[in-house]
Amino acid sequence: MAAAREELQKDLEEVKELLTKATRKRLRDVLMTEKHKLELEIKNQPPPKPKDAVEEEKVSLGGYTVKINNYGWDQSDKFIRIYISLNGVQKLPAENVQVNFTERSFDLLVKNLNGKNYTMTFNNLLKPISVEGSSRKIKTDTVLVMCRKKREEKWECLTQVEKESKEKEKAAYDTSDPSEGLMNLLKKMYAEGDDEMKRTINKAWVESREKQSKGDMPMDI
Repeated sequence: MAAAREELQKDLEEVKELLTKATRKRLRDVLMTEKHKLELEIKNQPPPKPKDAVEEEKVSLGGYTVKINNYGWDQSDKFIRIYISLNGVQKLPAENVQVNFTERSFDLLVKNLNGKNYTMTFNNLLKPISVEGSSRKIKTDTVLVMCRKKREEKWECLTQVEKESKEKEKAAYDTSDPSEGLMNLLKKMYAEGDDEMKRTINKAWVESREKQSKGDMPMDI
């Protein structure tokens, strides 16, 4: 986190330096937009912890840390709810389950659960959340993170990165040539599929080529 904040700060200083030298209005407008964007990203970064607090936390954690990748989520008009399954988490002291929120991110830390620590980080949430209105609940074998929406509107996904990925994928298949879109889809399925999927696609491709070849042959009269 600290490293990311430091890099953003360096980018901001460089943009400010370029602004002092830029004379063209169009260039200044672009640099000002980038400046505001970087300032917002820095603002949304969690504040750096004092060195003593970081060292104390490392000592208190002990064991080793596991990054959480699996979760479920849903939403209501007011909240985004993220469900994280952790066996026995309800037996921990409440202070061992910590969530830090910013307007566009949150960090979950579960300490000393069966000798392990668990972490999950969400950066660049799709839309702003209310830090004061967000919270976490501990249920049987589950941590529920509740992000209070700043505006009551439906989210199509959780993060900005997911949205951009979906848009790129849609653009790849949304072509004026249907066969091109199908080809892109088959390529993706082949690249991400297991051995059985690849054999199936190869077989279908060969059979399709054979049918095309027969269709091009002149008919006997």
